[in-house]
Amino acid sequence: MLLKAKTALIVMVAVWAFSSALQNVIDWQGTIGAVIATTSMATIEGGETSWKATSSPLLAWTGALFILILKALAGVLCAIGALKMWSEHNNDINAFNKAKSIALTGCLIAIIMLFGGFIVVAEGWFELWRSEALRAPVIESAFRYGCMISFIALIVASPDLES
Repeated sequence: MLLKAKTALIVMVAVWAFSSALQNVIDWQGTIGAVIATTSMATIEGGETSWKATSSPLLAWTGALFILILKALAGVLCAIGALKMWSEHNNDINAFNKAKSIALTGCLIAIIMLFGGFIVVAEGWFELWRSEALRAPVIESAFRYGCMISFIALIVASPDLES
């Protein structure tokens, strides 16, 4: 049962990644707008005059594509990992443990995107923590997702003894 539960957790990460990436595509203008609001520091008092602020369309597209591509990649790897985990859950425990590596790579990519993109770049460099408008929907959400995916990765990575 534990192996099936671990597989289900990875499926949930894949569902989050795919649905989140799809939402970014469906509302691409909103995605670009949020990145521009972050990089221009427009939602922070005096932010637009900071030497770090930029309204570069190239940077906005790069940031939005970074988010979209890494979410999609995390979803693909978690989905493939979950399928492999499911196919091995009744077989040798070593085969199941090996199957987890693809799923865990997907989780790590999601964590890199959430921590690197939202916490390090958006919050750290562009000071999004100062934004009343974007702090909760962006930073707090990224933190929440990152923590949950990290916790799931730790659970899934834990050694399995049953077969």
